[in-house]
Order: sequence, then C-alpha cells, then structure tokens
Amino acid sequence: MTTTDGHAAKVIAPVLIAGEEVPSDFAPVVNPARTSEIVGQYALGTAHHIDLAVAAAVAAFPQWSALTAGERAEYMLRAADLIEVGLEDRAALLTREQGKVLWESKLDVGGAPMMLRYFAGLAEETDRLTEAAVTTARGNAVLRYVPVGPVGIITPWNTPVYLAFGAIAPALIAGNTVVVKLPEEVPLALSETLRLLADVLPTGVVSAVPGLGEVAGAALALHPDIRHLSFTGSIETGKSVMRGASMNLKTLGMELGGNDPAIVLADTKITEPLLSEFMAGVFSSSGQICFNVKRIYVEQPLYKEFVEAFSEKASRIVVGNGLDPRSTIGPLTTKAGFDRLVALRESAESRGATVTPVGHKLDAGGWDDGYFMLPTIVTSIDARDDLVTGEQFGPVIPILPFSNVEDAIAAANDTEYGLAASVWSSDVDRARDVARRVQAGNVFINVHRVGASPMQVPFGGMKQSGLGRNHGMQAVTNSMEEQAIIDFDDTSHMPGAREWQDFGPDDVIIPSPIQEPNE
Repeated sequence: MTTTDGHAAKVIAPVLIAGEEVPSDFAPVVNPARTSEIVGQYALGTAHHIDLAVAAAVAAFPQWSALTAGERAEYMLRAADLIEVGLEDRAALLTREQGKVLWESKLDVGGAPMMLRYFAGLAEETDRLTEAAVTTARGNAVLRYVPVGPVGIITPWNTPVYLAFGAIAPALIAGNTVVVKLPEEVPLALSETLRLLADVLPTGVVSAVPGLGEVAGAALALHPDIRHLSFTGSIETGKSVMRGASMNLKTLGMELGGNDPAIVLADTKITEPLLSEFMAGVFSSSGQICFNVKRIYVEQPLYKEFVEAFSEKASRIVVGNGLDPRSTIGPLTTKAGFDRLVALRESAESRGATVTPVGHKLDAGGWDDGYFMLPTIVTSIDARDDLVTGEQFGPVIPILPFSNVEDAIAAANDTEYGLAASVWSSDVDRARDVARRVQAGNVFINVHRVGASPMQVPFGGMKQSGLGRNHGMQAVTNSMEEQAIIDFDDTSHMPGAREWQDFGPDDVIIPSPIQEPNE
C-alpha cells in the first residue's frame, strides 16, 4: 500500500453494505507511533447506515440459512484463501493504525483465515445439530438448532481482526448473516479484510459499518431485527450495550474486561523460559490485551528474587515504532489510554509506591511524537490502589507479596473481574488445587498469554467479565436457538386425557343466570 512516491498510501474504511460503499462523512485514523501522521480515514456510520446494513442482512438470511453448513463452509474456505493473499500488507497497515509490533499484527490479521478454516471444519458437527430424533415413552420429538437470524458484532480496537472473525466465523457456519461495527480507533485493516470476505459471500451476508460506539454501536444494539449481539470491550460499555439489547430481548455474547492475577508460589523455579512467559503475558501488545497478566502476587520467600529477575528481564525490552524489527513492543494505541495510565502511575507513586521504568527507548528523539511508554514495575503498592484493583491496560505491572496461599486467593478474587488468571508452581497438582479456587473463567498453569487457550476449549469470563463462551461448538450454538418438534401417536396416557374426553352438557349442570332484582 504505497503511492508512486514511495510513501504509504492513506486507506479508507467505508460503510460497506451488500458489497457496495455507501456515502458518509469521514474522520481520520492517526498513527500512535507518530501522531502527526494520518494513516487513513474511517466512515462515521450513522443509525441510518445500521438500518441499511440490517435490512441487507435480513434480506440475505433466508438464502444463506437454507444452505447446509457444509455448503456454507465452502464459501468460508474460499474466503480464507482470498484473505490470506496480501496478509503482510494488511499487517503493516494494522501496525500503523494500532501500534503493535509487526509480528503481533501478522498474528492478528492471520486470525481471519484461521478462524474461517477452523469453524468451516465444524460444518459436519453443525449439520448434525439440524435434526436429532428423541424417543420418549409418550411419543417422538425432533430437536433442532436453528440460526437466530441477523447477528450484530461490535469488535474492539486492541485485536480487531482476530476478535472480529472469532465472532463472524461461528455466526456464519451456524447460518446467520452478520453486521459488523468496526472500532473507530483501528478500523482500516479490518475493513480491508471484511471487503474481501464480502466479495466471496452472497450479497448481504456480511456488511461493515465503521463509526462511533455511541452512534453506530448503540444503533446496532438497539435494532429490533438483530437477534444476537456479540460484544467485546469494557464492562461499562458492555452494560450500556446490554441495556440497549434488553429493549427487544436479543441474546448476547460478551467478553468484557479483565484484571487478571498471576499467583506465584514459593516452589516456583525462576528460569529464563519462565521469565520469557511472564514477559509475553504482561507486555504483549504493550499490555493492551484483556487477558494479559495485570497483577502479580508472589509468595514472600520468593518475592525479592522474583522482582529482581523480572526487572532484569524487562529491562531488555525495546520500545519503539512497531514497524521497526528492533522494537519489542510499540506505543499505546490511544491518547486517552496513555493519559489514563500516566495518571494511574503518578497517583500510585504519590501514595508511596515504588514506580520503576525499565527498558530502552529505540528513538529517544521521536519519543514524544507517539504514545510511547517504558515497561514499568510497581512495588510497595497498597493492595487497594487503583493500579491494582482496575484494568490498567498498558505496560505497567504491580507486583505484590503474600504470606500464605489463602491470602493470595482472596486477593486474586477480590475484584469485579473474572476473565483469566494463572498459578505458577513446580508442583502442578498443588497449582491445580489453587486454580480451582480462583474465580476466573480461564485459569492457566505456568503460562498466561495470547495463544494459551486452545480453540477446542471454551473461553470467557466469570462475574462481570462477560456472558457466554467463545471457541469450539459453543461459539457456534451461541447464535442458534433450540427448537423441539413433538409428535405424539397416542395421547390417551397424558395427564387429564380422560377428563378432557368425557365432558359435555350431559355431565354438567348449568346454573340459571342470576336475576337482578327489579328497582
């Protein structure tokens, strides 16, 4: 994506409905590594655009849902092959708009063909759901899973392509049509990917509407013809989406925030591989992953050694432009996120915490041109500090000691969040015992990072971290409804059968009407 003069081309993320671009106003997309650079523009989708997109999804639904899952899988596999062409360019575009280092962007955009192929591979199992016979003592029934209808998908900016297709692919194989609301912060690479998907699928099966969450996102949540809504984002926004969805009782799948604890037991062996796992778990995408490690609890005998080893390992991290191969992590994505994290860090320090930036600036001269932040280790911090109790979403990590496992479990569970957690120990059986007492939808043993949750294992949060589960067949049935078709050959043994057969005027004394007294 370059112009003839060698400069990167500006990219447009339009409103795309039934394969056609629809006129709209536009707003700029800024490079977080160099905020003076406009990477492209995104359409300011409106409620009217959402209406048009949903109408297209409604019109396309009968034809798409009438196909077998196997037939839908053929479309999805063709789309995966097409999307795989040009992944390198779209990864570079994603780095320019989101900030993450290039290899992470490749994993993100590569999630589209991976998800399409994975869920296409569940076609046979999905087709088996269309009709299952059940025989009972009173008769027969057929159980069916049927697609709900048009599905709305609101996807976040931190992993936009991967997470969008993690919702799109299961909805498609289930037989639904989809309307995707793109994140206004990072819409470009996803827009280009969705255009390729739309080129392969029948007209109207997928539409894309970029825009502000409070406008396009709210309209999608409220729309009466959207029968299932998939949302990934913050708890507060999730509650707003849920209120909108409640107006017409659409079903919901929600992956919300996480304040994920890691519990490190005293018998843990501190090795280079273990420290590398922690670097990935804490600092991937500059800490902007919902189930990254957000707080670390270390058993007291190991605490000093762990902090020193962790700090030394983190000091090797290089922060810079994500397109530069020398960078370990890139900038934060948004100014709001950057400002919030600076405030949290300063507040913790003012309350007596030890705040220690580590790592290296790749380009000190251009440091202030982007939303760059060094990895920061926070110790001697109060357990009730906002940096510990909230989802900081950046490369700042509090490390706290604990005296006994009961205290660590209580601290880990003392939160409204429950997305993921991890337990670290040389004794896997003991780690599992601790894991069973942690209130999180996904608890890892001796690992905690992107890629640690297999696609065959349901993924989702407890408490306020979400509703429902992603991955596997559960992701498919999330956007389906169960229907029972019941056929009784003999109803004579049903409750009340004799009473309802043996009644009539001959058996009933009908009282005379009450006569009103004359006035």
